[in-house]
Amino acid sequence: MRIGIVGATGQAGSAMVSILEERGFVLDGLRLFASERSAGTIVRFKGDELVVEDAAAADYAGLDIVLMAAGGGTSRELAPRIAAAGAIVVDNSSAWRMDPDVPLVVPEVNAHALASIPKGIVANPNCTTMVAMPVLKPLHDAAGLQGFVVSTYQAVSGAGRAGVAELAGQLARTVDGAHELATDGSAVEHGDHVKFPGPIAHNVIPLAGNLVDDGSHETDEEQKYRNESRKILGLPDLRVACTCVRVPVFTGHGASITASFRRHLSVSEATDILAAAPSVVVQDLPTPLGAAGRDPSFVGRLRETDVLENGLELFVVGDNLRKGAALNAVQIAEVLAGR
Repeated sequence: MRIGIVGATGQAGSAMVSILEERGFVLDGLRLFASERSAGTIVRFKGDELVVEDAAAADYAGLDIVLMAAGGGTSRELAPRIAAAGAIVVDNSSAWRMDPDVPLVVPEVNAHALASIPKGIVANPNCTTMVAMPVLKPLHDAAGLQGFVVSTYQAVSGAGRAGVAELAGQLARTVDGAHELATDGSAVEHGDHVKFPGPIAHNVIPLAGNLVDDGSHETDEEQKYRNESRKILGLPDLRVACTCVRVPVFTGHGASITASFRRHLSVSEATDILAAAPSVVVQDLPTPLGAAGRDPSFVGRLRETDVLENGLELFVVGDNLRKGAALNAVQIAEVLAGR
């Protein structure tokens, strides 16, 4: 297999390079691509030094699979051209997710969707949606998922390196020429934010993503959660109510979910189901810090509720840069390579 990675110098692209090496992906060649500004950068892979190519000017002929982590605009422009050159594109952006001719895939959930790839493009789900899918799918198979209410707890790295830098900058202050941690919020002043709608340090912002101008008062993140869950789970009428929240955490997206099922599902039965599910770890107290740098979705705080019919509450968390982006793309490539 000859693999390419577009956006190889960004957060998700860099993670893809590392994960290919970690998982011992068998390949015959790896080419890396990024913007013209990053072209010429040297990236180490399995002891070799690879030179990053200009993605816009590159010839993609000869590649079998290309992983894209370069944003929606770049993907809309380049993905069809790369696919026309003969590669299958696994795209991490939102550009192709809801296209009916593009499978939206979480391998543990719906790898069967890879049987048909009409446009030569496969979509990677949104990082926030991704964390919950390995948890909700086995519960749905057992009891029939009818709908769920979810509030997310999204790390700043979901907004890229600029989001990480903004939180880090707001947490720091200068005292006598040295930097120290500002634990009382004193470094956060009005206007001291660009990436988020307000200061994120020592704060929680109940708006992640951009408001959609359709009268719904939802953000695009909230609509993605609903629409992508329906497509991945194969439940076009699934009822989903979502509030996406940005929290002052560097890595790890969490979600508090109250789900409704067609039949009663006890905590004991649900725990047994999840304990046997692939890529899921049951814990008493899952946290973003505990999930950072690790591959599974961690789930806990299971309890029954009568707020929804046959209701079950749970908290799930996962590393948004690994399973939420890079790892899932590599897993899709592994399935494709195996075929």
